[in-house]
Amino acid sequence: MTLIRDMCYPTPHELALAARALADTYPALVRLRQAGASRAGEPLWLLSVGGHDRPRGVLVVAGAHANEPVGGATALALARRVIHDPAPRAGCDWHFLLCADPDGAALHRTPRPYSLLDYHRNFFRPPGPEQPEWAPSLLPPDRLPPETRALTAAIDELRPVLQVSLHGTDLGGSWVQLTRDIPGLAEPFGKSAAELRIPVETGASDAAGWPSPGPGIFVMPEPGTPAAGAFHPEDTRLSTWYHAHRYAGTTAIVEVPMWASDLVDDPAPHPDPRGALRMLAGRLTEEAARVAVLRDGIRAADPVTAPLLRAVDWTLALIPRIAVEWTGSGAPAEATSAYIGSIDAFGRRLSLRAAAMLLRVLRAQGHPAAPGVDRLVTGWCGEFAARFQARWVPVATQVEHQSRTVLAAYERLAAVSR
Repeated sequence: MTLIRDMCYPTPHELALAARALADTYPALVRLRQAGASRAGEPLWLLSVGGHDRPRGVLVVAGAHANEPVGGATALALARRVIHDPAPRAGCDWHFLLCADPDGAALHRTPRPYSLLDYHRNFFRPPGPEQPEWAPSLLPPDRLPPETRALTAAIDELRPVLQVSLHGTDLGGSWVQLTRDIPGLAEPFGKSAAELRIPVETGASDAAGWPSPGPGIFVMPEPGTPAAGAFHPEDTRLSTWYHAHRYAGTTAIVEVPMWASDLVDDPAPHPDPRGALRMLAGRLTEEAARVAVLRDGIRAADPVTAPLLRAVDWTLALIPRIAVEWTGSGAPAEATSAYIGSIDAFGRRLSLRAAAMLLRVLRAQGHPAAPGVDRLVTGWCGEFAARFQARWVPVATQVEHQSRTVLAAYERLAAVSR
C-alpha cells in the first residue's frame, strides 16, 4: 500500500492496515500490538521492528497533535527503512506509536490540503489538557487521558535511549527541540534541509531564548534558568518528552513544514524587534477580540462541536498571556528577522485556528454568522500565505527530511554513547 502520495496524508486506519501488512510480511522481524485505547475506544497501535527482546530501544511517536498529520507517514517510512537496513537496528529495536491521538485525528479531516484555506476548512487541535504529550504538565496524575497513560506506559516498558516525537507546522521552516543536546546533529539536519529546499527555522518561537548549538537545533533549558519558561506557560519538563529521562533517555521533537517560507530563515538583524512585537501583539489582540465576539453565546450541540468549542476557548485564553509576554520587559532589544518572522507566523495561526474551529461549529448549527466567519477565515488564510510567500512542501519531501533527521539523531546519540 502506497501512502505517501503527494498532497495526501494517511489516516490512522490506513496506517494500521499498512503496519499489519508489514507484520504479516516480516513475522520474524515485525510485531504489531495494541498499546492502549483512546477516550473513544480507538486502538493505539505500536509497531516494533527488531529482535523484540532487547532493552533501550528507540521510540518514535506520531500524531501527538491532531493537526500535524505528517508524523504517521514518517513513522511508517522509517519502519520500512529499518526493516530493509540492518544498520539502525544492529544495536536496538525500533518502536513506532503510529498515532497518539486517533480521536483528534478523526476531527482534523484534511488528508489532501491544497492550500492553507483547505487545511483550515476542517481544522482541529485539542486544548492542551487533551493533548497526549502536554497533559501531564496541565493535569494531576489521576486526571490524565488514556492516551497519555498509554504513552507513558510504553516509555516505562521500552525505556528508550531515544524518544522522537514527530511534529509538523502549517507554515514556516524545520527545527528540532531536544531535552538534552545531541552533539553533531546540526550538520546532517542542515544538510538535509538544504538538499530538500526546506528552510531552517533559526528563531523558532516555540524555543525562544533556548540554547542553540546549531541552526535550527534548540535544547530545552535546565530548571531554574531564565529561559526555562521563556515561551511555554506550562512546564515543559512535566510533559511526556521528559518521561524518558528517568531511564537516561533523550527526546527529540522534529518539526517540518507543510508550506515553507524563507522569512523564518533570515539571519539578518531586525531593525526594531520591540516595535515589531508591539505591533504583532496588538494585531493578535484585535483578531482574538473579533473571534471572541463571534464565539459569545455559542453552545456545543453534539459530541463533535463540544471539543471544537473547548479548543476555541483554550486558544482564546492563551492569547492575552502571549500578548503580554511579547510587550513586557522580557521583549528582546535585539533579534533576527527570522525570530520576528516566526513570532508573526505564530500569532497569525493562533487567531486563524480559533476562527476556523468556530466556523465549523457555526456551520454545523446552521448559524447565520457562518458566512461572515467564512470570509474572515478565507481572508486571513490569504494574507498568511501572501505575507510569507508560502510554497508547498510535498508530503514525500516532508517525510524524507523527518526520516533523515531521526536517523541522524540516533546515529549521533549512539556515537556519543560508545
